[in-house]
Amino acid sequence: MKEPIFNRLALIGVGLIGSSIARAAREQGLVRSIVATARATKTRKRVAELGLADQVVETNAAAVEGADLVIVCVPVGACGDVAKEIAPHLAPGATVSDVGSVKGSVLRDMSRYLPKNVHFIPAHPVAGTEFSGPDAGFAELFVNRWCILTPPKGADQAAVKKLQDFWTALG
Repeated sequence: MKEPIFNRLALIGVGLIGSSIARAAREQGLVRSIVATARATKTRKRVAELGLADQVVETNAAAVEGADLVIVCVPVGACGDVAKEIAPHLAPGATVSDVGSVKGSVLRDMSRYLPKNVHFIPAHPVAGTEFSGPDAGFAELFVNRWCILTPPKGADQAAVKKLQDFWTALG
């Protein structure tokens, strides 16, 4: 078995994209553990029932504790609020990314809150279906799809490469 790329993946939001990331990362052995959270209690309960994460927590702040990869899988308009909430809890050197379809507002809204000691690398997996929620995800969603990384100027190239390797392994 290959060595995982990341130790602890935190997923904030576990709809179609988040649940597909969880399934594919687990299937490919890309992370040692997955912690997930969602706004709705019902969604968190379903994520636990489906076994999508090793740990399901109630808050975004709790999800990112000790994570070396954080992927924010929430509507673009909520990204800034999520960044503000998680910022004080991020591990130094962690990579923070997202899955939104627009990058300008995500970069602006999130980077103002994220500490300088983390690597913020926005991403846009060009994949999806008409379905949503944790039940909609599947490990093959990203196979033969693009994922566009949009690292800001001055981004750490080793961190970018590591995230690129992660997405490449997802498909």
